[in-house]
Amino acid sequence: MTYLYARTSAADKRSVFRSGLASGDLLRLPGAFNPLTARLVQQTGFEGVYVSGGALSAAAGLPDIGLTTLPEVAGWAADIAASTDLPTLVDADTGFGEPLNAARTIQRLEDAGVAGCHLEDQVNPKRCGHLDGKALVSPDDMIRKLRAAVEARRDPNFLIMARTDARGVEGFDAAVERAKAYVDAGADAIFPEALADETEFAAFRAAVGVPLLANMTEFGKGPSLSADRLRDLGYNLVIYPVTTLRLAMGAVEAGLRRIVADGRADTLLPSMMTRSRLYEVLGYEEYTRFDEGIALGEDHP
Repeated sequence: MTYLYARTSAADKRSVFRSGLASGDLLRLPGAFNPLTARLVQQTGFEGVYVSGGALSAAAGLPDIGLTTLPEVAGWAADIAASTDLPTLVDADTGFGEPLNAARTIQRLEDAGVAGCHLEDQVNPKRCGHLDGKALVSPDDMIRKLRAAVEARRDPNFLIMARTDARGVEGFDAAVERAKAYVDAGADAIFPEALADETEFAAFRAAVGVPLLANMTEFGKGPSLSADRLRDLGYNLVIYPVTTLRLAMGAVEAGLRRIVADGRADTLLPSMMTRSRLYEVLGYEEYTRFDEGIALGEDHP
């Protein structure tokens, strides 16, 4: 059977994603800043792919302050989602504007083939969730945005998640109250950003009844909890949003400095993905067989 990406339709990915959220298990979604990374996420055994606004901004050479646009994010997300059979969750920032913009964002991301997205309650232009100096829209403004997003959704399995950054601005209790209001407005799941410690993770779970996402970003304000611990706490999703970008860029910078110092690159071979492994991840032979089979008139089940 020829193996070309992706064999699973967007509708089926959304159905699988919804079933996973209802299973009671923890879905692990590493960030993928390009399609090749998404393929590695699938091949290494994770349950989904996350597209981080911060990682995409950084890959574009920009800070995470709302500079990327809906066409850019939707285009990158579409390419990433198409490269894998896993469901893809996308960071849609503030929905790229007001309620009408959020409604258009939902439909554009549906068309991009992703399984869902999250919208946040920061003022636009937003800031990275683990930085100080964030400002929030009013709960009523966020509720209107979420209602517009839910109304615009055509596929009922497309997940609309609300992220609240209230913990770092208004405190834990306000974050819980906002989350409850967002659920009442139609949010399918909640992303409580920058919780301070394990006790807050547990308290948030006890207070909010819909699926919850835990953000295990590095160098952030919150604790680093294992997947097993998050599972025990009752969380449904965990993201590692910028991990793969940080791994890759750390290796790139170290390698470039070695080349400047040594005047050669072959000393770096042990730390490189080999040509054969790269071709394996890309499915090179499968594409070749498919092309040759088409030329010979063969069927490809």
